[in-house]
Amino acid sequence: MEDILSFIEKINDAVNGFVWGVPAMICIIGVGILLSVRSGFIQFRKFPAAIKATIGKLFAKESAGKGAITPFQAVCTALAATVGTGNIAGVAGAIALGGPGAVFWMWVSALLGMCTKFAEVTLAVHFRERNAHGDYVGGPMYYIKNGLSKRWRFLAVLYAVFGVITVFGTGNATQVNTITTAINTALTSFNVIGAERTGIVSLVIGIIITIVVALVLLGGIKRIGKVTEKLVPFMAVLYVVLGIGVIIINIKHVPGVFAAIFEGAFNPKAVTGGIVGSMFISMRRGVSRGIFSNEAGLGTGSIAHATSDVKDPVEQGYFGIFEVFADTIIICTLTALTILCSGVAVNYGAAAGAELTISGFVATYGNWITIFTAIAMCCFAFSTILSWGLYGARCLEFVASEKWIKPFMVVYSLMAIVGATMDLGLLWGIADTFNGLMAIPNLIALFLLSGTVVKLIKQHNEARLK
Repeated sequence: MEDILSFIEKINDAVNGFVWGVPAMICIIGVGILLSVRSGFIQFRKFPAAIKATIGKLFAKESAGKGAITPFQAVCTALAATVGTGNIAGVAGAIALGGPGAVFWMWVSALLGMCTKFAEVTLAVHFRERNAHGDYVGGPMYYIKNGLSKRWRFLAVLYAVFGVITVFGTGNATQVNTITTAINTALTSFNVIGAERTGIVSLVIGIIITIVVALVLLGGIKRIGKVTEKLVPFMAVLYVVLGIGVIIINIKHVPGVFAAIFEGAFNPKAVTGGIVGSMFISMRRGVSRGIFSNEAGLGTGSIAHATSDVKDPVEQGYFGIFEVFADTIIICTLTALTILCSGVAVNYGAAAGAELTISGFVATYGNWITIFTAIAMCCFAFSTILSWGLYGARCLEFVASEKWIKPFMVVYSLMAIVGATMDLGLLWGIADTFNGLMAIPNLIALFLLSGTVVKLIKQHNEARLK
């Protein structure tokens, strides 16, 4: 068995090296630059409008028509997917393997990704359809199908197939594993259970999550929207407050941390003692984990936005700008500063996950904080599971048919037990690889449809002047 796993790991490492290699970095950053230039850097020009539109929806009472959810529920569903283990375990892993400089490249990818996600959301709403039940369906597979000629249809199928496979790892198993890690850490910190009992606790947690996820997902898009619109603001505020507290308590370390981030971005060995010696490794880890977190370039968030009860695609596109900013510039940065400001030892060159982030909080607040980190991580991971369940269902519906959705939801829910009880070191790597594979057809489509994005922005601006 170990030989088989070792063989799979070698194959995945080879594919991952290609998927997240130089060509991928050029495509991701290149498409972001292209869209930014052609849109007149809309992510900066319209940033105040994006903030106003999003924050304003917090206090607005809205209802959605049949087969749709409100714009704010759509952004919460999309944020539920992005604000997850990528912000907690992913950032920790990026710093450990790419040095503090990886944070700088996360920022770069996010600033360009704000425009990339704007384009994805705008195209998803513009090219969406109604399915047999009257629900809105959309996303990369639909804007490829309806926005490009038939010869590009294979890209839509590829994207959907990769999407169905990816959700089990990225959207479920890795998320549940983070939940069990957080809860077990809290329980063992207070000696509620011994280390030998964590396996049983993990199994129980997996079963509970399976049941709850199934109940929500089988309730359809409206139930998903109602859950995420309540869960996302709560979990985001809790985590932000905890993160800001770490920074304030360790304020004297902040200048040095930022110096390490900028120096490490271009000369990693100067910060990591030579363990991370390549600027490209730092860039690769930062960009890949940034995309894993904010999903700009993957196109998955646009699947949720396509279900929004909104008429103007560009108006909904502004929500995409806010999402990337909230996810990476705020949440991921707070995670990075929690680790680097707290002074916890980082074993550069070795894999790391949620435990490194938790140790940053514990070093600052003490063991009692594990209760709150467990709550925050449970909310993060659970909301991600729900959103990726929707994404997988939409991808499956595109390549197969609607009748397969409920069986898929059941199998997807059961995956929580696997995630809770198994060592997922290899699965994290596989999830990273399939994220990259999903990005390829989506980035090609965004490049080819960049003119359509510009056209929709122009129509939006003209309509506003009337």
